[in-house]
Amino acid sequence: MKNTRPFFIAAILLTTAALPGRLSSQQSAAVRVDADDVGGVVTGTNGPEAGVWVIAETTDLPTKFAKIVVTDDQGRYLIPDLPKANYNIWVRGYGLVDSQKVRTVPGKTLDLKAAIAPNDAAAAQYYPAIYWYSMLKIPDKSEFPGTGENGNGMPEKIKHQAQWLDVIKTNGCNTCHQLGNKATRTIAQQLGEFKSSSDAWQRRIVSGQAMTSMLNAVDRIDSKRALALFGDWTDRIAAGEVPKSKPPRPQGVERNVVINVWDWSNPKAYLHDEISTDKRNPTVNANGPIYGSTELSTDLVPVLDPKHHKAWEIKHPVRDPNTPSAKTDPLTPSPYWGAEPIWDSQSNQHNPMMDEKARVWFTARVRPPENPDFCKKGSSHPSAKVFPINSANRHLSMYDPKTKKFTLISTCFSTHHLVFAEDANHTLWTSAGGPASGVVGWLNRKMFEETGDEQKSQGWTPLILDTNGNGKRDEWVEPNQAVDPTKDKRVAAAFYGIAVSPVDGSVWGSSQGFPSSIVRLNPGPNPSETALAELYEVPLDAGAYGIRGMDIDRNGVVWSSLSSGH
Repeated sequence: MKNTRPFFIAAILLTTAALPGRLSSQQSAAVRVDADDVGGVVTGTNGPEAGVWVIAETTDLPTKFAKIVVTDDQGRYLIPDLPKANYNIWVRGYGLVDSQKVRTVPGKTLDLKAAIAPNDAAAAQYYPAIYWYSMLKIPDKSEFPGTGENGNGMPEKIKHQAQWLDVIKTNGCNTCHQLGNKATRTIAQQLGEFKSSSDAWQRRIVSGQAMTSMLNAVDRIDSKRALALFGDWTDRIAAGEVPKSKPPRPQGVERNVVINVWDWSNPKAYLHDEISTDKRNPTVNANGPIYGSTELSTDLVPVLDPKHHKAWEIKHPVRDPNTPSAKTDPLTPSPYWGAEPIWDSQSNQHNPMMDEKARVWFTARVRPPENPDFCKKGSSHPSAKVFPINSANRHLSMYDPKTKKFTLISTCFSTHHLVFAEDANHTLWTSAGGPASGVVGWLNRKMFEETGDEQKSQGWTPLILDTNGNGKRDEWVEPNQAVDPTKDKRVAAAFYGIAVSPVDGSVWGSSQGFPSSIVRLNPGPNPSETALAELYEVPLDAGAYGIRGMDIDRNGVVWSSLSSGH
């Protein structure tokens, strides 16, 4: 059942180089090469190849490293500032297949021959995954809303075609997978033999330790129909169908991009996120280590030194040895790892954030979900008196590179993403990952560092709309209750993405669901009791839906990604 194949996790750094300056004259094909560069001209059967990638890769450094550039209008390229090593260099581009790799060292001028793709099928193997994924068929708009088994066959819970697309795109199947890559657009023989491709997909999505998440995602739509459509997709590809659209080659300033890629972590882990600086002051930790988070896959936090091309791992601890582990999650054997439970994380670190001292803060699990008494009903904690919480699935931690030690912080509220406010307390605000938790939590970092008291230093608030319009928080009705004009209204709209406005200190978050929303939280002087929320629903009537991540700029303008492509 096991199929071993190369698998790498890479850290990618994008920079822009003044390539036109180094390739000084558009009138001449000559490329000036310094002692740490490789440059030349790429040509094909019809002359210079513009807008193709030239890749230099080496395994001579402490970690595998590659640098990628793009050719200009005359097919010229320059790979700048390469560390001393032996490199394999080749050409890749749309309309091509990979050229033969050439061995060289920095300081050389190297002209390269592009390999023209013999046919559309060969060329399509290099298309971005989304071009292949776009071939997946979607139920027609006329099939929505669903009227059930005795009606049009579509489940009644599916009201709109956009609701289906939201799951198929950003907030479901594509959340963790690059659907459309070769691994997903084909069915591995090691998966087994099946009566239909739909059956093969039913078996595929229960492979490995993510099976519960994948089943839950497809169950949000019509799972039987969805699996049939995925089966049809892979059948058509197996029969030779290729994407109808061809991707354009890089143009204009896109050709100035220089991509640096390093391997880090290990073949059985995956990277959810990384951080290199303090978002409030992006000069912090200049040229310093980059820290990753590996979520459910491993407790080994990957670290990359991009200056010296070194990578290592740090073990993230937990406070309680009985903290749940991904190793016990249910699984069905996968084509790649068989029945081996390759994920074994207890800490489940999801999102890192760096402070002004270059310390790294994580949303991480430090104990079992059951909350201590101070979080629950009957506690004297100010936040628990307002809104008690019985459990939290992820908490907080901090790693100090100077002492090489972790500080673990047990929170009553679940955490997912985190962000520092620009206030005197360096307040650390957190999202919960989804609307169900009902609260937004924070840590008064100044108080915590002065006292070490994690109970007094944390707080949380439910999301309350001022529906009676009196400008202050009052008694409220619950999310499942009708609006009462004399009271406020609590909403189940806790955050996924989270950001703090540098303009007025308000806290903003993206709230998933359909069509989804942006929420503004005005903390007030005592957030547990004074915070008021404003909810701005994504305009479905304008074709928008499916919010996920978000952030805020220096002018206080919120930016977000949507499944609808807006």
